[in-house]
Amino acid sequence: MKTTFRRVVMGAVTAAVLLAPAAAQAQITRVSGADTKQSLTFHLGAFLPKGEDARADGDVLFTNLDSLLFDIKDFRGFSGGVEWAFALTNHVEVGADVSFYSKSVPSIYRSVVHEDTGAEIEQDLKLRLIPVTATVKFVPTGRDASIQPYVGVGAAFLNWRYTETGEFVDFSDDSIFRDSFAAKGTKVAPVVLGGVRFLANDAWTVGGEVRWHKATGDTGGIDEGFLADKIDLGGWTANFSFGFRF
Repeated sequence: MKTTFRRVVMGAVTAAVLLAPAAAQAQITRVSGADTKQSLTFHLGAFLPKGEDARADGDVLFTNLDSLLFDIKDFRGFSGGVEWAFALTNHVEVGADVSFYSKSVPSIYRSVVHEDTGAEIEQDLKLRLIPVTATVKFVPTGRDASIQPYVGVGAAFLNWRYTETGEFVDFSDDSIFRDSFAAKGTKVAPVVLGGVRFLANDAWTVGGEVRWHKATGDTGGIDEGFLADKIDLGGWTANFSFGFRF
């Protein structure tokens, strides 16, 4: 009986010794998520358009400041979207992203009011951006690291729409009229990005990212009711992200 018991114990110990490395490796693989190739990441943040001193020549918002009272900083607003990515290697990913931003900013004429009532002459200036972006990211620490800084480049198909709606002054005869003017289009914009993400477990990541893109749209100018021919669509986007790897 003692011999049988000893054999059973020795067999169990031997099996444990032989299986321990394999179990440990399986656990490391599960936690690191090295077997995952794809990810779906949701990001929430803000779009920060170029400031007054950095906007493109002929920009309609900068030109509007001569007659309308508003602040270009008022166009800072919420941005959100989702990104799908695929790992080509442990250090290189390709991805596709779609985001959405829309902000309406109230304005009034600087020095003109309704003559009969003294009321302000009001307008709403609205900008909408929907970037569809293809990116390549480099992750120097690899996708298995618990902390993963990364940089990347890409190109965005930037769908945009800009409108001015409300009351306006025709300075040729000082008449006041109500109207709505709209310009829209799609531009290809270069994108540069950088960020860091943290591997929460084998499936989930959280992190933050900053993106920059550059683009200028055509408004149509005076013929379409705008005071300038261009609108600067460039700026920065700062995001908080959370993702799922599979």
